[in-house]
Amino acid sequence: MILGNDEIEMVRSSFEKVYGNKEEVATLFYKKLFELEPTYKAMFKGDMAEQGRKLMLMLRTLVSGLGDLSNLVPVIEDMGKRHLKYGVKVEDYNVVGEALLATLQQGLGEEFTPKLKGLWAAVYQIVAKTAIEGAKH
Repeated sequence: MILGNDEIEMVRSSFEKVYGNKEEVATLFYKKLFELEPTYKAMFKGDMAEQGRKLMLMLRTLVSGLGDLSNLVPVIEDMGKRHLKYGVKVEDYNVVGEALLATLQQGLGEEFTPKLKGLWAAVYQIVAKTAIEGAKH
């Protein structure tokens, strides 16, 4: 799915709203992720606050680069390679996507309309597929 300028702006605008509470949002994300799949806790051995900062920075990079996906592809592919080294499997991307959408729903409340959820799901699918492909090379 190719996003138009208005759709990209909707994703960016919604992200900026949750980014204002980035520490809380990152905490909510990992809480949801570990609820969905408790075994993932073993993958995270370091400082979770630092992990949350990295997560939010990566999301900000992805969202700000949506208008020029060609520049994002190498970044996402590298992320996929790193995640492979950490033991991330293809099926794990679905759980992460579910946790991300649930976190956005919680963070945005009724502003997280079905259309916005669909846009975020599309963005995440692009990222997941690109990361998975990157891990193969």
